[in-house]
Amino acid sequence: MRYYSSDYIVLRNEERCIACGVCERQCANGVHRKDPDTGKMTADESKCVDCQRCVCMCPTRALAIRKNPNEFRDNANWSMQAIEEVEKQAESGGVLLSSMGNPQPYPIYWDHILLNASQVTNPSIDPLREPMETKTFLGSKPDRLEYSKTGKLLTNIPPTVELNSPIMFSAMSFGSISLNAQKSIAMAAKECNTFFNTGEGGLHKELEPYADHCIVQVASGRFGVHKGYLDRGKIVEIKIGQGAKPGIGGHLPGEKVNYEVSQTRMIPEGTDAISPAPHHDIYSIEDLRQLIYSLKEATHYRKPISVKIAAVHNIAAIASGAVRAGADIIAIDGFRGGTGSTPTRFRDTVGIPVELALASVDQRLRDEGIRQQVSLVVAGSVRNSADVVKAIALGADAVYIASAALIAMGCHMCRTCYTGNCNWGIATQKEELTRRLNPEIMSERVANVFRAWDHEIKELMGGMGINAIDSLRGNRLMLRGIGLTQKELDILGIRYAGE
Repeated sequence: MRYYSSDYIVLRNEERCIACGVCERQCANGVHRKDPDTGKMTADESKCVDCQRCVCMCPTRALAIRKNPNEFRDNANWSMQAIEEVEKQAESGGVLLSSMGNPQPYPIYWDHILLNASQVTNPSIDPLREPMETKTFLGSKPDRLEYSKTGKLLTNIPPTVELNSPIMFSAMSFGSISLNAQKSIAMAAKECNTFFNTGEGGLHKELEPYADHCIVQVASGRFGVHKGYLDRGKIVEIKIGQGAKPGIGGHLPGEKVNYEVSQTRMIPEGTDAISPAPHHDIYSIEDLRQLIYSLKEATHYRKPISVKIAAVHNIAAIASGAVRAGADIIAIDGFRGGTGSTPTRFRDTVGIPVELALASVDQRLRDEGIRQQVSLVVAGSVRNSADVVKAIALGADAVYIASAALIAMGCHMCRTCYTGNCNWGIATQKEELTRRLNPEIMSERVANVFRAWDHEIKELMGGMGINAIDSLRGNRLMLRGIGLTQKELDILGIRYAGE
């Protein structure tokens, strides 16, 4: 017996509704249905996830979705959400699952950081009329360059990759998202001369034309990993942790493992793809070093090796160890990072904000004199160009975005990706849903977001009197905090507004 009410209610304007059935055809969750006796549309609100597909597609704008106003008796300890979660587990006996990042009202430090602006003595720069450099290079960089008497470079330069702008598309595997969604991001990456990340699901053959803009991931399950896979990527990333679920592995349900997914991941069709929590060959920094150099050997030292770690309380020490183990790039994923599926308790209570993690790591590496040996990439709810600029000023070389790219393709953050019933054709493998997403159209929308952010980054830098990303990187004097404690300011390494 169900002891909890629906989360949402469907409001239908009967005067506008023409019973065309569009809402019924568009909803993969079975919310809408045409009553055969009355000829009117009805709704089973218990199935609604508020994806907004029916609202957007209704030709007469007859629909609206609202949060259910039903309330339990006030209880500061046992909120309505807490009660309903216990009731759901009493009904199912299972682990609560969630998707798309931590929604809890924890502080968002991006919103408590303000940017400096130039005035008279340090005039601003007009990016429309003056040169503005947003190009950046990822990889280990030598402390100094040595030349022979004839001017020949003697220093051995480690492999690096070039970005036109400090923005890349984060790991989203084939299986967790549809091939059309992944292809849209790959096409956008090629158009914008940046990189997309395969995630832990291997590289589908249809994405091979975009391999020059690809980061291939080696996760604990080793899905889809082989010599050719490593050769195709421009960066090889070892996934140790993920911001949405630090300390645990991944799980792609068997119902999402169709023929195409099974071929790409190299696992039997219909079987669960389970990534162990640890890499079973990594139990120390020395073990990590062995894998890093195994991958460098396998790729003939021609590609940067990245290590992706989740933002946790001892992140600075972990990052320092990874650098000393030979990592060329470290990707730090904060607790607001999106995911297709994770236990709710992990999503809401494990990990730390990426802003604090980034500042801690950057400062630790500077203190140890090894900052130049690695590039830092941050992820975990980078929502706009201002977040990018603040991340660079806190010490990042570049950022990963994922949720923003999905939103550009239609995602409405209904946070039920794990069901596989994504009405927008993104987090699903059902053919009738995936074909709703047109890569030609969606790649342009994703690229538009990239181009808009790049333009805004130049505008923001110009307003700060800075004309190159290199001058902004780690320049915390350009930042001021507001509404923060002294401890938070100390960790971020910035001053209070007004100082």
